[in-house]
Amino acid sequence: MDELNRKSVSEFRGSDKIPIIVVLDNIRSMHNVGSVFRTADAFLLQGIYLCGYTPQPPHRDIHKTALGATETVTWQYFATTIEAVQSLREAGYRIWAIEQVEHSVSLQAFDQESDVPLAIVFGNEVAGVEAEVIKACDGCIEIPQLGMKHSLNISVAAGIVLWELVRTRIEAHKTAQAAAGAN
Repeated sequence: MDELNRKSVSEFRGSDKIPIIVVLDNIRSMHNVGSVFRTADAFLLQGIYLCGYTPQPPHRDIHKTALGATETVTWQYFATTIEAVQSLREAGYRIWAIEQVEHSVSLQAFDQESDVPLAIVFGNEVAGVEAEVIKACDGCIEIPQLGMKHSLNISVAAGIVLWELVRTRIEAHKTAQAAAGAN
């Protein structure tokens, strides 16, 4: 483990997190939930909000894909996604749903403010993000898709979106540091 520079559970818990919270809106699959936990751990995200009938740890089927990330990633449960969104709004988060809707922003064109905490809502595998939740968000981000199918499994979509958001925050941080060092 040392050669891979992996953090221990206590190091992970004590690390500064990237201010992104993943909101799971009525996800059915425990494997998808576990996969999102694993992705949140990999990118050192602030946490996950599990909403509605989204399965919650501990459960062996979540653990099967999370591979221990339920022990490192902070999570909370909300009876409804709207409650989670309202809580995040009150805490100063910008909230974006991952959904294909009219006026959605393409992922590569999404211009995030690197100093503002984000909440990213991923919807149900069949129905997507609830319409009421979309209305409560600041907007929607869409993953460009070029083939015949215009949907991705939530765990794949989460990996793509979260890496892009983390990557651009890392780049913005490096640019700011370089500019500060030049002065």
